[in-house]
Amino acid sequence: MSSNVRLQKTFEGLNGRCALVPYITAGDPSVPATVALMHALRQAGADVIELGVPFSDPTADGPVIQQAAERAISRGVGLRKVLEIVQQFRLIDEETPVVLMGYANPIERIGQAEFAVMAGKAGVDGVLTVDYPPEESEDFTRLLTEQGVDTIFLLSPTSTDERIAKVAELAQGYVYYVSLKGVTGSAQIDVADVEHHLQRIRQHVKIPVGVGFGIRDAQSAKAISRCADAVVIGSKLIQTMEQAVQENAGKEQKDKDAAAVAVASQWLAQIRQALDN
Repeated sequence: MSSNVRLQKTFEGLNGRCALVPYITAGDPSVPATVALMHALRQAGADVIELGVPFSDPTADGPVIQQAAERAISRGVGLRKVLEIVQQFRLIDEETPVVLMGYANPIERIGQAEFAVMAGKAGVDGVLTVDYPPEESEDFTRLLTEQGVDTIFLLSPTSTDERIAKVAELAQGYVYYVSLKGVTGSAQIDVADVEHHLQRIRQHVKIPVGVGFGIRDAQSAKAISRCADAVVIGSKLIQTMEQAVQENAGKEQKDKDAAAVAVASQWLAQIRQALDN
C-alpha cells in the first residue's frame, strides 16, 4: 500500500507500461539547474524522479554518483537545500512523484520527526534511506506515513526470505531491487537472474518492484522492463551530463547547465521510447 497519493496514482495509471525512474544528484550539474533538469526529465518521459541527497560517504554508490555528490557538496548542497529544491519544483509540477534517496546521517542530524514534517511540507513523496534497515525503521516509517510520505526499501540478490518478508510488512510506494552485488554503475545486468529474484520477492511483496543498478542503455532498460514494474537509471544519466559539462569547459555555468539538461532530456527520451515500443 501507499500512503502517498502521487506515487499511488502514478503506478495505478501505468496501464501495463513500465515506469521510468531517473536518478539525479541534487546540486549537479549546479544548484540552479537542478529544478530545470527535473522538469526536463519529466517532459522526456520520467514517471518518478529519484533525487539523490549528497553525502560525503555514499557507500552504496559507485564512482560516478560519488563524484556527483562531491561536486554538489562543494556547492553547499545538504539535506535542507534538497528540500528547498523540491519545494521549487512543486511550484510548477504538482503531479510528478519525487523520491529522496540518501543516507541516515543527514536525517539524524535534523531528527527523524522534524525531517518527516519538513519532507511532507516540501512535497516529497517517498524516502529511500540506504542504511536504515527495515528491522530498525518502524518508527521512521510511522513518522513519514503521518506526513503522507512513503518509505521505500532496498532488496538485493542476497536478501533472505526473512528480510523480504520484513520489507513487505513496511514498504510503501514501491520496492527498489538492486540487481547487482556491488555499487551503482556496476557491471552488466543479468536479466534472467533478475527475473528469478523478482519472482521470489513477489511471493511476499504486493506493491510495485523497480529495478536499478546496471541499467545503462535502452537495450538493458527494455530487457528489464519485461519483468519489472519500474526501471531506475542513474549512473549513465549523470555520466552523460558530466560529459556535456566537460565538452563546454571554459563557457559560463549557465551554458554548461543548459548543455547538461539538454543531453539528459534527449538521452532519457530514447529510454522512454524503447520502453514504450
